[in-house]
Amino acid sequence: MSKNKEKVDLEAMRHSCSHVLAQAVLDMFPEAKLAIGPCIDDGFYYDFDLPRTLIPEDLPLLEKRMKQIVKQNQKFVEKKEPADKALEFLEMTGQKYKAELVKEFAKDGKEISFYENVMHGDGKAAFVDLCEGKHVEHTGQIGPFKLLKISGAYWKGDEKNPMLQRIYGTCWHTREELDAYLKQLAEAKKRDHRKLGVQLDLIRFHDISPGSVFFLPKGTIVFNKLIEFLRKEYVKREYDEVITPLVYDKSLWETSGHWEHYKDNMFQVDMDGKEASLKPMNCPSHMLMYKMHLKSYRDLPVRIADFAMLHRNELRGALGGMTRVRKFCMDDAHCFVTPEQIEDEILACIDFVQFVYKEVFDFEYDVVLSTKPEKAMGTDEQWDNAEKALASALKKGKIDYELNPGDGAFYGPKIDFKIRDSLKREWQCATVQIDFQMPERFGLEYEGKDGKSHTPIVIHRAILGSLERFMAILIEHYAGALPLWLSPVQAKILPVSEKFNDYAEKVAKELKAKDIRVEIDASNETLGKKIRNAEMQKSPYMLVVGEKEVADKTVAVRDYATKEQEVMTLQDFLKGIEADLVVGQ
Repeated sequence: MSKNKEKVDLEAMRHSCSHVLAQAVLDMFPEAKLAIGPCIDDGFYYDFDLPRTLIPEDLPLLEKRMKQIVKQNQKFVEKKEPADKALEFLEMTGQKYKAELVKEFAKDGKEISFYENVMHGDGKAAFVDLCEGKHVEHTGQIGPFKLLKISGAYWKGDEKNPMLQRIYGTCWHTREELDAYLKQLAEAKKRDHRKLGVQLDLIRFHDISPGSVFFLPKGTIVFNKLIEFLRKEYVKREYDEVITPLVYDKSLWETSGHWEHYKDNMFQVDMDGKEASLKPMNCPSHMLMYKMHLKSYRDLPVRIADFAMLHRNELRGALGGMTRVRKFCMDDAHCFVTPEQIEDEILACIDFVQFVYKEVFDFEYDVVLSTKPEKAMGTDEQWDNAEKALASALKKGKIDYELNPGDGAFYGPKIDFKIRDSLKREWQCATVQIDFQMPERFGLEYEGKDGKSHTPIVIHRAILGSLERFMAILIEHYAGALPLWLSPVQAKILPVSEKFNDYAEKVAKELKAKDIRVEIDASNETLGKKIRNAEMQKSPYMLVVGEKEVADKTVAVRDYATKEQEVMTLQDFLKGIEADLVVGQ
């Protein structure tokens, strides 16, 4: 890698590469209309309104033209214009989407910035784009890149707007980094939960209910096992589980502040001739439940957990398998505490997160503290106290963290835990949030030691987050080969031929008596085909039974992970898997 490229900011390089893509597209389609082309994690994209639908074969042609532009060392030159002149230029060139953006920017009274790609030598602009900036000095500083895929995208993410064509790309400092990333993408494609979920007969999706998962029997086992695990932990950690309604009058959301801050993301319905909504989160209903009984300081902390189904009106184009859905279940809970209990309760929540991530799933993770956003409820003093409480708990727990200014929830600051899966991809799952606002808005009280009424503080916390999303992460993290305690079928019994089916049934009965989830492959397929089918289903153990096993009252155990086979008694098999059936072992 040259020293020149070594100094280049990767985000600036990727943003510059998106401009080069737009220039190449205009060369191929002079009548193209440009939309937006931002950087994203690991790359960039650009949206276009084109005269025809792109095909995969177009990408190598665009890449070839982009490489030519890169070699020309075109210089990126900023040029500012008054809004009226900028609008005149864009309308004259037919760039209606850029013109629409200028009309929005003009409301702030700022000058509009363009970036020109100036040809080396003659000083002529080869390409001009509306842009706020962050570019390399010239195209020659752009590192190895690759166009990845084509997809559809609504203008501004709104289904009412035109459908554009989006081209995704990636760009890196070195060829080695690019190759490693492309290899990771190929592996991720093989592990895609939407593909594996169907292959393993766990889930399906249907256009009749976009953004909702159809859990098949095996997928339901995995989902329920996650909840069962959490319920056992709730008992140990003194949480009370509740069941709450799904539809509420809008007055509840007005009290909580969600009608003002979150209305567009809520499914609104008519209930008894009045406005109502499916609930997108549990917290307001838990405020109501807290108020149903008088509380004293002796009763606190009160910890309310809920697995109610939630609904959020996500844009159709933003939906993605189980990771971005409209209907989902969260393992969230709300802890009602006194001011003196805040730090200990936060530490208890952090301990819960660490147990799940470290001891149960062995995830690596980073911790982020997000502070007050621009639009927020409450006083500066309340926010300052809440942020200090979270920082103090992290310090006391000896946990390294990064600060993420302005990214807190509208009602309070939060700690987010970002796990890294086996492909080193980052996922934000667990969160711990302090809320001084909602208890005040709902008029929550408890009697203090002084005999007076006080307002509790609420700690919102989720460990797995959306169970659908976490299940998708697990499927991809383990490439479908889930831990034994989560696997929907823990042992697949494979009779060598149908004459050994009776013995297979006897083995299955004994295993089921020990709560082992079992299936028998009683098909007429060869043993080799049965083994291949079981491996395709990621069955942790295959128990082959034939003439010798019947005679010796044994099973030939084939381990999916090691591919090794060993003959043993059923009792020895059960003893060998005993530890793996216990969560956290």
